[in-house]
Amino acid sequence: MSTVDENRVILIGENSVIRLSPTDGDSFTTNASFWRVLSSAGGSGHVLYLNSELTGGGWRIYSDNIALARWLQSTIVGGIYAELLDPNIAVTDAQFSKSGDVRDFWTERLDARDEQILMTWYRMGEPFLVHTQPNSIPGRRYGMCTVLIPVGGARLTRNGIEAGGHPWPREREGRPSSTCVLGLCESWTQAA
Repeated sequence: MSTVDENRVILIGENSVIRLSPTDGDSFTTNASFWRVLSSAGGSGHVLYLNSELTGGGWRIYSDNIALARWLQSTIVGGIYAELLDPNIAVTDAQFSKSGDVRDFWTERLDARDEQILMTWYRMGEPFLVHTQPNSIPGRRYGMCTVLIPVGGARLTRNGIEAGGHPWPREREGRPSSTCVLGLCESWTQAA
């Protein structure tokens, strides 16, 4: 048995999410998908895709590399959220920084011209590895290998105003997970 995945690696980086809702369900009042990309066809950089009551219930995109934001929209992210396939959604230029330690808490900070967004994950759970093959999930042509760290606590603020709702526990193939996770050491693949 080969230890080398036969698929083509198209992205190397991280993808952490905060999905909050006031009640346990899949209708999220805040859905934030944060990407730190080391290598891709769109280059490297950071992108935040955010849909929240703090954004008026519509998607906003923030990035330090517009080519990366658009490439992710046309590939991986567009395959997850069809509404993000729209190339007319404006991309706001932003600077990104991080702080913390994944043993205790992790904060990603975004500073744009007139906005500041803070995303914090805390009460870390037990990490686990997820590995999917391209086309193994109906409608998803990409595969993924990532270390997920589920969290019991998360918060997102925009200009000092905190998004409502909470993370909720989930189970992933028998492992405790959450609607909010840190996705570290992440690679996405496409069939060769």
